[in-house]
Amino acid sequence: MNVAVTWSQVLAWRLRRQHVSGPGADDPVAVARRLCGIQTQVASSAQQAVAVRSARPDPGAVDRALWQERTLAKTWVMRGTLHLVPGDRLPDYCAALATLRFWEKGVWQRGHGVSAAEITAIVEAVPKALGGRTPLTREELVDAVVAGTGDAHLREALTSGWGALLKPLSRLGELCYGPPRDGKVTFTTPRDWLPSWPAEPPPQEEAGVRVLRDYLGAHGPASPETFDRWLFGGVAKKSVLKGWFRDLAPELTEIDVDGEPLQALTEHLDDLAATRPSEEVHLLPGFDQYILAAPRNLAALVPPAVKPKVSRAAGWISPVVVHQGRVAGVWEPKDMKVELFEDVPAGPLAEAVTGMRALLAEL
Repeated sequence: MNVAVTWSQVLAWRLRRQHVSGPGADDPVAVARRLCGIQTQVASSAQQAVAVRSARPDPGAVDRALWQERTLAKTWVMRGTLHLVPGDRLPDYCAALATLRFWEKGVWQRGHGVSAAEITAIVEAVPKALGGRTPLTREELVDAVVAGTGDAHLREALTSGWGALLKPLSRLGELCYGPPRDGKVTFTTPRDWLPSWPAEPPPQEEAGVRVLRDYLGAHGPASPETFDRWLFGGVAKKSVLKGWFRDLAPELTEIDVDGEPLQALTEHLDDLAATRPSEEVHLLPGFDQYILAAPRNLAALVPPAVKPKVSRAAGWISPVVVHQGRVAGVWEPKDMKVELFEDVPAGPLAEAVTGMRALLAEL
C-alpha cells in the first residue's frame, strides 16, 4: 500500500492519539498506557501531563493509582529515567530493557566506582533485602545490602549518585518505588507490590514487540532509530531491535512522511491519511511525552532555531505552547508567562492559558 502523509497530519494524529485533543482519558493508568509511560523526574510535570489528558482531572488520582490501587508503578525505565507506567505493562518494559545489560560493562563500573564483583553483589543483594518486607527507605536498603554482603564500600557507592546503582535492579524487575514514608522515598519489589506482576517474566522477544506496538500506537509513524532513542537512549543492540521490527512486520506498513520512509501500524493507515492538520493551541507541561518520544531533530515539531529554548541544560525539557502541532512557544507554570516564537491566534492562546491556569489551581 502506497500511503503518503505530511508531518502536519502526523502531529495532529499524535495529539489526538495522546489525548491532548479530542476526548480525554478516563484515569491516569489509561494516560500512562497510551503514552507508553509518563516521565516523572519532576513529579508536578507528571501530574500536569495526566491532568491535561484527563476527561475529569482529579488531583489525587495519580497517588491513588500508585499507593492504594497499585495499578501504576514508579521506577526507572526508558533511558534510565523515572517514569510512571501501568503495573501490568511494567514486566514488558523490564524484559525489553534488560536486553541491554549496561551494568556489566567495565567502563560503566569504573565510572560508578564499583567492581564487577560488587555490582553482581548488589544485583543479588537488593532483591533479598526487599523481598517480603515493608518497603525500605534508601538508607534502610543500603544498610541491608551492606549487612548482607559484608562490603562496607558499597555504602559509599550506593549513596553517591542518586539511583545510579539501583537502576539495573529496576530493569531486571526487582525494584520499584513504594509509598513515601515521613517525606522519604521507599523501595520495594514489583512482585510483592503489584497485584498484576506475573509469576514468570515475559520472553524478551514477545515483550519487545508489545512495547514497539504500543509506541507506534501513540508516537508513530517512526523509524527503528527513533524507537531506540526513546527506549534505550540510542544504544540498543541492533540485532535485538531488528528482531522486534521483523516480528512485528506483519502488522506494519512503510509509509511516506514528507519524503521520509517510516513504519506505521497498518491498522492506523486510514486514520492517518484522513487526519487534517491541527489548528488548535495547547499548553503542555515540561518533560511531556509529546516532545520526549519524538526525534530530537524533528524540525516539523521543534524548529531548530528554538530548540535551545525547549531542550535546555541538564536535560531540562520546557513546558511548551503547541500550535498546528508544532512548538510555537514556551511558558512558565509559576506565573503563566508565555514566550512565543511565532504568531499564534490570540483567542485560542488566551483560552489555552486560562484553561491551564485553572488546571494548575486544582493540582
